[in-house]
Amino acid sequence: MLQTITSYVAIGDSFSEGLMDHNPSADDRYLGWADRLADKLVDSPAGSPELTYANLAIRGRLIDRIIEEQVPKALDLKPDLVSFCAGGNDCLRPKADIDDLADQFERAVIAFREAGIEVLMCNGFDTEIASPLIRAVRPRVGIYNAHLWSIAQRHGCHMTDVWGLRQLYAGDMWADDRIHLSPKGHELVASQALATLESGHSLPVTGFAMPARPTRPIRAAMSEESKWAREYLGPWVGRRLRGQSSGDKLDAKIPELTRVRKPE
Repeated sequence: MLQTITSYVAIGDSFSEGLMDHNPSADDRYLGWADRLADKLVDSPAGSPELTYANLAIRGRLIDRIIEEQVPKALDLKPDLVSFCAGGNDCLRPKADIDDLADQFERAVIAFREAGIEVLMCNGFDTEIASPLIRAVRPRVGIYNAHLWSIAQRHGCHMTDVWGLRQLYAGDMWADDRIHLSPKGHELVASQALATLESGHSLPVTGFAMPARPTRPIRAAMSEESKWAREYLGPWVGRRLRGQSSGDKLDAKIPELTRVRKPE
């Protein structure tokens, strides 16, 4: 039985940092589903008006660095709840050992659970309608997700199901880079996470068909694909070839537990 959450720490990569969900109060910072969830928990029966929150997630992080850098910090903060979403960047690498990724993930989950911390997990996105490069990882993500569900069951974790959240695959749920969520997408994931914590169930969704997207004339589609490859795919590939990450020089945006809403 989930007890009242009075403190929450998010760890992970760009998904939990909240990329492409710009914070109107801070030009150099993003919001994202985890920040939005923290705000919702203030008014939720699962949370507390005095909720404190930290976000240690940094874009581009692979699972080994998340476990090395963020897990110990999260353990030191001793929160009631940790959201641990990681492995997506690893799955994009063709030589990734999916079983080993799951082993690493499980060891971190065990550390949290042994410390008495509730764990909120997220499975991976379904890449069926993504660009061909991203679509190619769908089988690996599917296997990784199966492992994640096993981990959640073994250790009593809460699973935020983004794979099955079909509304999330509508065009307006995604940013222009087609890799990160739009503000609307982040808000939907936050609602899914809250439903999971409050009831143990997902938002009401049935079926697995993807939302219909408008068709495009061939010339317009080719022009858009070329623009996307030039602006987003090219720089991403370039960083991989140079062994760089977009988050190499960044620190956590909320490194310490902080009151979500200050008393009026």
